[in-house]
Amino acid sequence: MKYRKLGSSDLEVSEISLGSWLTYGLGVEADQARGCLDEAFAHGINFIDTANIYGRGAAESFLGEALASRTRDSYVLATKLYFPMTATDRGLSREQVGKQLDASLGRLRTDFVDLYQCHRYDWDTPLEETMEALTRAVESGKARYIGFSEWPAERIQAAVEMSGVEQFVSSQPQYSLLWREPEDEVIPLCADNGISQIVWSPLGQGVLSGKYDPDAPPPRDSRAASEEMGGFMDRLMQPQVLRAVQQLKPIAAEAGLTLPEFALAWVLREPNVASAIIGASRPEQVRENAHASGLIVDTQLFLRAEAIIDEALASNEPV
Repeated sequence: MKYRKLGSSDLEVSEISLGSWLTYGLGVEADQARGCLDEAFAHGINFIDTANIYGRGAAESFLGEALASRTRDSYVLATKLYFPMTATDRGLSREQVGKQLDASLGRLRTDFVDLYQCHRYDWDTPLEETMEALTRAVESGKARYIGFSEWPAERIQAAVEMSGVEQFVSSQPQYSLLWREPEDEVIPLCADNGISQIVWSPLGQGVLSGKYDPDAPPPRDSRAASEEMGGFMDRLMQPQVLRAVQQLKPIAAEAGLTLPEFALAWVLREPNVASAIIGASRPEQVRENAHASGLIVDTQLFLRAEAIIDEALASNEPV
């Protein structure tokens, strides 16, 4: 496993990290989830990402229990806030940052998180209030660093320009061969300001594993077939997209890689990406994905893959 510095922080995070969206504490049985976590540590993954909203606290509670036997300095722990936890608890206000951070720390059974992230931008709270609250969270020792997820470029810029507040070290966007939007504005802006990307869905929620046949129903044990985990995949499960993904398999084979390894290596080719967050329901998935760290792939193979996917996505756009 290779490691990369997270933005301007002193954190060294594994190029492959383990996430818990729609999986731990929710869609994956506890014993199997523990097996995934153990496999991650066995392969040098040190970065664990979660959020208060995942299973309404269930993912954090699972991780708090599962990590309790490990020394706190053996892993980098990140969580998030923003989405509604109750009818009245949501957003990035001063009150919510304090309340939700304390609740997350309780579920995670730790005195601090290494990275505390704004899960989305809160248009109902002044940015100054949010940044001041996050700064207090760092000053209190409850969070070592701060980050954000899916913020628009102009709001990132506004935060960067704010004086007297803690600076962001990470951005968590969706990024994969199937979703390249961060390349337009977010990645260049962050690269100029000491902010790294820790990307979610680098395998397009499993679509870039190549396991989905465009002419057959999804495998019964797959995310797409799961009521709990497959609800966000409609755009990616279109036949033309799945056919294009199948065309990537021989390109990956030319590189001597499986398709998931190739797709993860594509994400990690970007220097501003510190880590690619995988979601795994089985230990063997963790093992295969961990092998993508440190791979060197011919740029021409990546360009061929991009052309195939770009064409498929263009034809997938609504008229």
